[in-house]
Amino acid sequence: MFARTKRLTLRPAWPEDAAALAQAIGHDAVIRMLLRVPHPYRLADAEAFCAAPLAHDEARFVIVAHDRGAPALIGGIGISEHEGAPNLGYWLTPSAWGRGYATEAGRAVIDMARHALPLRRLDAWHFADNPASGAVLRKLGFRATGRTATRHSPARTEAAATLSYELDLVDRCEPMPIAA
Repeated sequence: MFARTKRLTLRPAWPEDAAALAQAIGHDAVIRMLLRVPHPYRLADAEAFCAAPLAHDEARFVIVAHDRGAPALIGGIGISEHEGAPNLGYWLTPSAWGRGYATEAGRAVIDMARHALPLRRLDAWHFADNPASGAVLRKLGFRATGRTATRHSPARTEAAATLSYELDLVDRCEPMPIAA
C-alpha cells in the first residue's frame, strides 16, 4: 500500500532507506516515546526493518516529505497489533516536529483503515510526557478513554505513564469515490 498527500508520500520501507531511517529515528527524544525500537538504534536495526517482508494488507510506512526540495524520509507510521487490538503508531524526526506532518500522515492511514482494511476501531496511546502526540490524536478524531498504563521504552531508565485513545471507524465512514 502507498498513499500520497499534499506534502507526503507514505510507502513501505525499502533497503536503500536504511541509512536515512537510522538517522531520522536515531534520536533519544524520538526513541524514548516508542516501545518496539531498539536503543541505541543502529544501521543494522534499520537494515533489518527495511528488509522485513510486509503482508499485502499491512499498513506500515515510512513518511517521506516532498514539500521542501528533495524528498526526505522524516518518520514512520503504521497500524500494528498492540495488546490484541489494531493500534495506530507514528514518529517523526525532530526537524519535522510542529509542521502538521503527523496529522497529515495520520489522516491518510485512517482513510486506508476505513476503506481498505477490515477494521472497525483503532486504538492509540502516547506517553503522558508527550502532549504533542495527544494533540495529534485528538485532531485525528481519537477520543481519550480515560485508561492509563505504565509502559517501558528501551530509551527510558524507568517505565512511564501512558494515556489511551480510541477511534471508531464505522460511525464516521463516508463513501469513498471509486473510478471505474
